[in-house]
Amino acid sequence: MTRADFDSATAGSRQIPVPLEDPAARRRERRVNRLIDRLPLRSQRAVRWLRRPGVRWLRLPAGLLLIVGGLLSILPLLGIWMLPLGLLLLAEDVPMMQRARDGLLDWIEHRWPHWVQ
Repeated sequence: MTRADFDSATAGSRQIPVPLEDPAARRRERRVNRLIDRLPLRSQRAVRWLRRPGVRWLRLPAGLLLIVGGLLSILPLLGIWMLPLGLLLLAEDVPMMQRARDGLLDWIEHRWPHWVQ
């Protein structure tokens, strides 16, 4: 595919190429970007960098560490917010989790539509 075959889903200063013929991927990318926009600025930058395609080698361990941190949310500096963020990062690379991520994004959009609009 050439660069002309892609549309860019833009969020802040980051662009992820999304195929033009896949409206579901564009919608999913828009919703994920809107949720990332709700994070603190430093976290937004880190998550956007981790979601880049070439950073898979770091995304998987970071997702696992965030999940563990979310499970240990009773400790200071760790919070339950880490759990969904870790799952979101893992879903970038684990096909089984992508369907669950899409279902979760549908539920969030239905329950709290202002989060993803």
